[in-house]
Amino acid sequence: MFRMKSVLLGGAIALAFSLPVLAQSAADLGKTLTPMGAIKAGNADGTIPEWTGGITKPPANWQPGTIEVDPFPEDKVKFTITAANMAQYEDKLPEGLKALLKRYPSYKMNVYPTRRSASYPDRIYKETIANATRAKLADGGNGVEGAKEGVPFPIPKEGVEAVWNHLLRYRGEATERNVGQVNPQTDGSYTLIMLHEQVKYLYQAPGGAPANTSLYFLQEVTSPARLAGEILLVHETINQVKEPRSAWTYNPGQRRVRRAPNVAYDNPGTASDGLRTTDNFDVYSGAPDRYDWKLIGKKEMYVPYNSYKLHSKDTKYDDIVKPGHINQDLARYELHRVWVVEATLKQGTSHIYAKRRFYIDEDSWQILVADHLDARGEMWRVAESHPVNYYSMPTFWSTLDALYDLQSGRYTAIGLDNQEAPYKFDAKFTDADFSPDSLRRAGVR
Repeated sequence: MFRMKSVLLGGAIALAFSLPVLAQSAADLGKTLTPMGAIKAGNADGTIPEWTGGITKPPANWQPGTIEVDPFPEDKVKFTITAANMAQYEDKLPEGLKALLKRYPSYKMNVYPTRRSASYPDRIYKETIANATRAKLADGGNGVEGAKEGVPFPIPKEGVEAVWNHLLRYRGEATERNVGQVNPQTDGSYTLIMLHEQVKYLYQAPGGAPANTSLYFLQEVTSPARLAGEILLVHETINQVKEPRSAWTYNPGQRRVRRAPNVAYDNPGTASDGLRTTDNFDVYSGAPDRYDWKLIGKKEMYVPYNSYKLHSKDTKYDDIVKPGHINQDLARYELHRVWVVEATLKQGTSHIYAKRRFYIDEDSWQILVADHLDARGEMWRVAESHPVNYYSMPTFWSTLDALYDLQSGRYTAIGLDNQEAPYKFDAKFTDADFSPDSLRRAGVR
């Protein structure tokens, strides 16, 4: 069995930080800070450029109603990080990516020029700036009060605030998509599981959530035949300690809708072959109450970014899915500033992950890399989120999430969409579309 021991210092990961801690306030948003709270300026040596608004105009060769094309087709690989040369770059590598480099001789990181492409609608910028002075944590960090539409804490003071920014980041108001999930065997063989997903984001809608519910989520398995027809409905609450998320499942064999209280925390994720937990969805989702959160700080790191090759309509699923890990020739890495947040399991609570570490993009609040340690303090699973900036609704979001199990040598990946219709960011849903009764109607179509 493969084992990767993390080096701990005083209970937290030992990271060498090169960025000074700056006194920042809401008055800096939109000035020295971007509206999302990132440092607007580039770094001293120019390897990270200034943020100038991100992608605000699609490439000329992109047409609405089609999948996104690469806005940076002329960019070349600057250098490649492998197990042989990783020591040169280790101060800028997340611990989990070091573990992947050591675990798989074929794993590599092609590093490209840094492009700060993340962009959002002006409404989201405006509300994020307003949230900086009106949002507050509730119930020991288990909820958020006073915020709406934008990320609640653009200038985080605590680790849980940065995580709430990820949980409540903008991904449109209502989306519909078809995506594939795979759980390859160690030899790379896999069965493609197709999912049809519909989401209505209540918190991000103009005016914000009317109550404690942040979104409605409906997911139906459409293939293979042995799984087709299984449906999951979730009403996601913001404060899940005060009001747990509500979930229902429809089983086509039984033709029954059932409550699903176990769709939470470390219960197995849907159709993942036990390779991810429910709260591994979207890298991290759900209630934060089982962990103590620590804001380690901000650091320059090599992370997945602008992953348009993984998103391209010219890329086939067989091109992506390989033994041990996805095809790293299609992955793109860049140097970005990320917030490092560490979660330590609280005494008296339970979870299969004793410690988690998140590397959160300063420009988008998307978690890009996540380390998962077991009770022995050993690296167990590593998540990578490969994002792109979407054009029809400006938002920076993952196109593929991969979670690697270093002990079994397998992984699960979700978001394969290259051969599917592009995401619909203008979907029209009513609340009734996300009722338990809607599952019964969908099941007998």
